[in-house]
Amino acid sequence: MSLLRAAVLPQFPRSIRLLSQSVSSQPEPSTSAIPPSTRAQYPYFVPRNTQGNLPVYTDVRNNGGRYHILLRNVDGNVNVLAKELTSSLFPKGSEEASRIKIEINRSKHLVISGGRWKNHVVEWLNEKGF
Repeated sequence: MSLLRAAVLPQFPRSIRLLSQSVSSQPEPSTSAIPPSTRAQYPYFVPRNTQGNLPVYTDVRNNGGRYHILLRNVDGNVNVLAKELTSSLFPKGSEEASRIKIEINRSKHLVISGGRWKNHVVEWLNEKGF
């Protein structure tokens, strides 16, 4: 049986690793698209959730009559983030800029009301590098 086995199975030298034994010598790529050295520093940070998305959610109440955007788990100075959102999300003097209202809940969450602006908020955060 050993002659048959030697003829059928290939012999690998001991220095060669099989695919299941391979070790990656390459460093893993960073999960962030922007290197940390070029990332702008702000007094707040918006971490991504476990799926890798920004924590921006919608809350529709009263059968669509009340529409809120929730920005959750903000680290750092939430007041500065709220002021920057109100001043730079929409151009000054526009109708959207006059309707936007931002509340701070539990010192980590923002509630944005006044319109359906979830995509605008996500784009704004992406432009900031989050």
